[in-house]
Amino acid sequence: METQKFNYDNSIVRAFLYATIAFGLVGFLLGLTAALMLFYPELPEFLLGTDDTTIKSLTSGNIQGLINSQGALGFGRIRMLHTSAVIFAFVCNSFFCGAYYSMQRLLKTRMYSDTLSWIHFWTWQIMIVSVVITFLMGINTSKEYAEHEWPIDILITISWVIFGINMFGTIAKRRVRHLYVAIWFYMGTWIAVAMLHIFNNLEVPLSFTSWKSYSIYAGAKDALVQWWYGHNAVAFVLTTPVLGLMYYFLPKAAGRPVFSYKLSIIHFWSLIFVYLWAGPHHLQYTALPAWAQAVGTGFSIMLIAPSWGGMLNGLLTLRGAWDKVRENPILKFFVVAVTCYGMATFEGPLLATKSLNKIGHYTDWVIGHVHLGALGWNGFMAFGVIYYLIPAMWRTELWSKKLANWHFWLGTLGIIFYAVPMYIAGFTQGLMWKQFNPDGTLLWKNWLDTVTAIIPYFQLRFLGGLFYLFGAILMILNVFKTIRKGSFQKNVPTEAPALANISTSRKSGEGVHLWLERTPRLMAIFSFIAVAIGGAVEIIPTLTLKQSVPTISAVKPYSPLELEGRDLYIREGCNACHSQMIRPFRDEIVRFEGKNGQYSKAGEFIYDRPFLWGSKRTGPDLHREGGRNPDSWHFKHMYNPRLTSAGSIMPRFPWLISNKLDKSQMVNKMKLMKNYFDVPYSKTEIDSADRWAESQAKGIVKRIYTEATDIKEQIDKNKKDKGADFIPLEDREIIAMIAYLQRLGTDIKTTQVKTASVD
Repeated sequence: METQKFNYDNSIVRAFLYATIAFGLVGFLLGLTAALMLFYPELPEFLLGTDDTTIKSLTSGNIQGLINSQGALGFGRIRMLHTSAVIFAFVCNSFFCGAYYSMQRLLKTRMYSDTLSWIHFWTWQIMIVSVVITFLMGINTSKEYAEHEWPIDILITISWVIFGINMFGTIAKRRVRHLYVAIWFYMGTWIAVAMLHIFNNLEVPLSFTSWKSYSIYAGAKDALVQWWYGHNAVAFVLTTPVLGLMYYFLPKAAGRPVFSYKLSIIHFWSLIFVYLWAGPHHLQYTALPAWAQAVGTGFSIMLIAPSWGGMLNGLLTLRGAWDKVRENPILKFFVVAVTCYGMATFEGPLLATKSLNKIGHYTDWVIGHVHLGALGWNGFMAFGVIYYLIPAMWRTELWSKKLANWHFWLGTLGIIFYAVPMYIAGFTQGLMWKQFNPDGTLLWKNWLDTVTAIIPYFQLRFLGGLFYLFGAILMILNVFKTIRKGSFQKNVPTEAPALANISTSRKSGEGVHLWLERTPRLMAIFSFIAVAIGGAVEIIPTLTLKQSVPTISAVKPYSPLELEGRDLYIREGCNACHSQMIRPFRDEIVRFEGKNGQYSKAGEFIYDRPFLWGSKRTGPDLHREGGRNPDSWHFKHMYNPRLTSAGSIMPRFPWLISNKLDKSQMVNKMKLMKNYFDVPYSKTEIDSADRWAESQAKGIVKRIYTEATDIKEQIDKNKKDKGADFIPLEDREIIAMIAYLQRLGTDIKTTQVKTASVD
């Protein structure tokens, strides 16, 4: 066969590499900021100004700067921006970087289209910048790892499809017969992410000119679909693509072949099949149907086998080459990365068991678990790939191996100082929440007792984050110096014989998998079947059977003002710290509801689009918040939580008190709920929405003035100062927020609750 000459394209790899480094630094800084705010909630006040004389500020002695920020530095927004920056900007860019480099060399061909490569690059970076802008503005859906609003969801889809066309086009024009294991994982990743993204982000926009949408799913159904997506976003964004990188770069760095081809086959197919079933383990003891919880637990435990199979395949590749690990910083990063992968994938199934989930869920144990994977597995794999590619593409030695080793040890210390304190904090939280006195009362009745107890661990976590960040800064310096002394090779000349056309049918004596490897279409189809089965079995029955969610006659739709308040709650990212799900445990019923309380029922959430069950309790659960505190308490709590709850680490929300509530879309929201989701608003209720909201708002204001004369005096003074620009209190955002909070859990309290399935 005639040898063909062609060039590998390094320029697209370089672009994604630079993006990985830049957005990685941004993601780390955002994470460090969020970690700091958990023990220093006054950070926005320090930066923007405060009226609290006990807090030193860089600016004036009033809170106008904080009000003007409109919550851009609020913890809820910073936290979701951090997770999105790490997942979509850092990890995805590192995957694309490694994939564009490895695919060309594994397939012995240039990418299918240079134009598509660059369209993919720029659409993805535009998406990331759009996420930064919208999240800081409070434009989000609140759905974890999928907080992007519908225009960005569409942009992600377009960019992902372009990448898929380019990848499968490259596979089609390859010059090797069989696909290497890394390519399997790239294909499985693309198929699974496409499916997950589309089905989880099905939503109805309020209008095509509005950055607001509502999920087509509600309540328990929305929770199931979201965590089918959320868990598998971890699986197919943070795991399988990085495993593909492991299978290419680790053997390359070690100079040894993968330990076992058969183990690779078992690892790939079992992993992509089992992963999709495990999502419900995020919803143990919730209002999700019990059978779905049980299935999630079972398959989560099964995940240990393929995950550890992959870990062992990676580590055993180094058999006979461990002496290289001492000298090669790249291998050091890879070894710790693969080890962290094994630890995280062992811990995850343990947390999925009901005996441990009842203690660990909603605690910082989960945060430690996630960051062991993110910092150790994803971060260290990305660092190893960067250290491999920079010398290779700039045709020089790494500027300083010593500096790379310093980065390794600082990063490792960072992981330890981050994860271990979170484990201890999680154990502490979970056990403190559940302790009772001999007389049957809660030992730690005040929620803040459980918060202040773990502050030292938050501080240690911050220290770990600093170590990790300093290590990354050393890497940037090392990369810069290496690039300065090297010479970038944009096009790498190479040659390979053309691939002869042969029948796609299976040959006599040919192994099934060898046949699949040379028939990418079939492999893609079988991969889709493997990833789709779990979701189909778990989700379709839940979505299609009305009986899956019992109804509660007392539960009514939100009023127009409450609906606006709920949207404000989502805008500020309140669900990052507050759950809305009281599990059927004695301690939770006593703590959040009092004597003869009710745990949360699936029928209570039928009008919740999206669901807001949360995944962590920094603050207490709010599902029974309605009526627990007076309206004036909520007003003061939002203005400054430390006025009502000494020692609180909740941020301030003074802009809610200053802002005029935008009611321009209130009627349209009700119409959308009625027309698309069959929410039983009557025509009369919709037509009188403004009067309904005004009446409810005036009632709240009247109660506030009755309960707290100091607030009335403050508002009266504001009216005098503002004159014609004065906004009546009943027209401000805070009133809508109070309306929503005071509604939570009140329906089920109003009457004796009888559940019944819909006919």
